[in-house]
Amino acid sequence: MRARNYFIGAAFALLAGGMAHSAVAQEIKIGEINSYSLLPAFTEPYRKGWQLAVEEINAAGGINGKKLVVVSKDDGGKPADAQTAANELVSSEGVAMLTGTFLSNIGLAVSDFANQKKVFFLAAEPLTDAVTWSKGNKYTFRLRPSNYMQAAMLVEAASKLPAKRWATIAPNYEYGQSAVAVFKKLMSEKRPDIQWVDEQWPPQGKIDAGPVVQAVAAANPEAILNVTFGPDLVKLVREGNTRGVFKGREVVSFLTGEPEYLDPLKDETPEGWIVTGYPWYSIKTPEHDAFLKAYQAKYNDYPRLGSIVGYQTIKSAAAIIAKAGSTDTDKMIAAAEGISMPSPFGEITFRKIDHQSTLGAYVGKTAQKDGKGVMVDAVYKKGSDYLPSDAEVEKLRPKD
Repeated sequence: MRARNYFIGAAFALLAGGMAHSAVAQEIKIGEINSYSLLPAFTEPYRKGWQLAVEEINAAGGINGKKLVVVSKDDGGKPADAQTAANELVSSEGVAMLTGTFLSNIGLAVSDFANQKKVFFLAAEPLTDAVTWSKGNKYTFRLRPSNYMQAAMLVEAASKLPAKRWATIAPNYEYGQSAVAVFKKLMSEKRPDIQWVDEQWPPQGKIDAGPVVQAVAAANPEAILNVTFGPDLVKLVREGNTRGVFKGREVVSFLTGEPEYLDPLKDETPEGWIVTGYPWYSIKTPEHDAFLKAYQAKYNDYPRLGSIVGYQTIKSAAAIIAKAGSTDTDKMIAAAEGISMPSPFGEITFRKIDHQSTLGAYVGKTAQKDGKGVMVDAVYKKGSDYLPSDAEVEKLRPKD
């Protein structure tokens, strides 16, 4: 009897093991990394966005008939932790590709890991131009419009301002440094008469707004470029409003029109800043209407820019794998180069030359409505219209 029970148990174990293997074989895993605990204002809507995408993909039959599973990890805002998470996702979870990241230095760290380990990486949010140019590699693609693209969009409007004396305020890390450098370059090319009279480099997440605002006021600029975001932006605006630093001065600001950064300003929102952002309440296109309806139905909340990024990151990953017909890295790279697909902002393409997507951004001005910050006069700028020529890109990007 004992021997019979042993054989029955062994048979059940083999059967269970086979069923488990079969279930795994019917899944495609994607690894996702982001700074959830550090930047919840952006990353929580971002998570909701990609979860909605997963739900829609699986409801439509998955990827080539296989269920999509996303395994997510928090990098805590630390590049070393992001690389550890990437390694765990690849070696322990067996993911087909890596996606995500927010901060530019973390995006570069995961990109380097992907290059070393020959793993496909779809960067969602990091904006530094280095991701696709100076430190670009064959394994890394990026969704969001880069610093260069957003700077070019802002310069288009900023160069028409009469202001000649400019100051800059930006967080002192890769993103802020990259954004200021490219804005100054593009602006000076269009307006050689401009003087850059002051630069302020507060530490990311730790701005002491009083001395920063005081230093800018002492330089007496006619216009200010702002690159701060999140709680730093709130502190800067509050201090600037109190001291009257923004009064009578033009301000151009990266990202400030995004709801996650604009909403916390409430009735302190400055009027008339030229910004990139996401005016979800005024976009009237079939693609965005469909996304907005699905998002609000699922979460009973309005989307933030992070929601768009999370949603489109996973939709893009699924489209790439579906086109490749495989999770082989080289086949996915071949499929991703030049692929076009729908998005809530219209059709986008991942360029073969530098792996940058042509997702665009909205440019408009800040205003107040019913005691809240809003973005007005917003116009969508296609990413493909704000990229340098192929010849220039070839000089900027190393050969794979």
